[in-house]
Parts: sequence; structure tokens; C-alpha cells
Amino acid sequence: MASSMQASDAQIFSAAWEHAWRELGLAPATDALPQLLAVHSGSDRHYHGLQHIAECLQWLEQLRAQVAHPAELALALCFHDAIYDPQAKDNERRSADWAQAVLQAAGAKRDAVQRVHALIMATCHFQATQAQPAEDSDWMLDIDLAILGAAPERFAQYQAQIQAEYAWVPAADYAQRRPAVLRIFLQRPAIYHTAAMQTRLEAQARHNLQQALATA
Repeated sequence: MASSMQASDAQIFSAAWEHAWRELGLAPATDALPQLLAVHSGSDRHYHGLQHIAECLQWLEQLRAQVAHPAELALALCFHDAIYDPQAKDNERRSADWAQAVLQAAGAKRDAVQRVHALIMATCHFQATQAQPAEDSDWMLDIDLAILGAAPERFAQYQAQIQAEYAWVPAADYAQRRPAVLRIFLQRPAIYHTAAMQTRLEAQARHNLQQALATA
């Protein structure tokens, strides 16, 4: 079951990757896709791996009509966790720089490269919600946080996956720090930036977070 799911996630990733480059009228280096699939499939990628990226890309497909630059957003999603070390503080920057290098090598326009880089950097997340109308950075943030509003079973799996990625943290420290992270999202006036995602996920996300804190 796990191997078939992994294959499905890889197929979703590859299809979105190829579609995005076709939309841009560009061709990336042939080794870029295999390299990304390899890093996202690492044995340490309990949450920040192919499943998460595939789920993000599926959300983008549902929201595509509302996104200004869907191909750029797709590539930003493909790259946004390319570098992921839970003990590092520069994952977003290094992932954004990797995306920038691939786009520049493929001949992407400067403004497109800058937008993709900025979208990835936006996933640092801890910022106030923004005013409407939504920009692509808002969609990027909301898609990345869609997991908070997932069905309870998937949210529970996500919680376990995050804990596995932080297995190096002493259990007592994790039990204190993880609830603090969840409270940050609950304390926001709105978890999601866009009206569409607020309507679809806000209530479930708050329920999931409250349940997680109640049982922490």
C-alpha cells in the first residue's frame, strides 16, 4: 500500500512539474526532476516529502482559476521543501535558491524567477494574515497549511509524521514545544489568508488544533 501511494504521489508531482514548464514555454535541466523526486523521497521525509507536495499540487489544481501565475506557483510548491533539515534555520532560503538556479538555467524571465523565489520564502509562515484580494503568496501559504484543515484521520497522521521528523528532540521538550507551535496558528484572527480557504478549511483546522492541544 505504501509503495503504491508513493508511486501515485510521484506521478502527481511529475505531471504537475511537466505541465508547469510547458505553460512557461521552457525546459528545465533533465536532472532537475529526478533530483527533486529523490530528495522528497528520503527516508527522513516523514511529512515534508512527496505526499505533502502531491497534496499541495492537488489543492493548486482546484484553485488554479484564482491564481495569477499557476505555473510559477506549481514550481514553487515543487521546490518549497526541497531542502529540509528540521535542525536548520535556512531551509526556505536554500530551497528558494535551488529553484532560482534551475529557473535561471532554463532561461526564465527575471520577474518570474523573483516571484518563485519569493513564494518559497513566504513559507516561513509566521506572519499576519493579509488583506484581500488574494495574491499568489497567500495561495502559497494557504495551500501549504491545508493540512491543518484535513480530515481528522489525515491530521492525526500529519501529527505523527511531524513527531517522527523531530525524533531527535527529547520527548519532554517536544511535548512542550509542539503545542506552542499549534497555539500560534489558533491565536491568529484567521489561520488562512484567502476567503476561499477560510470558507473551506478554517473551521476544521481550528477543530483539529483544539483537539490536538486538548490531548497534548
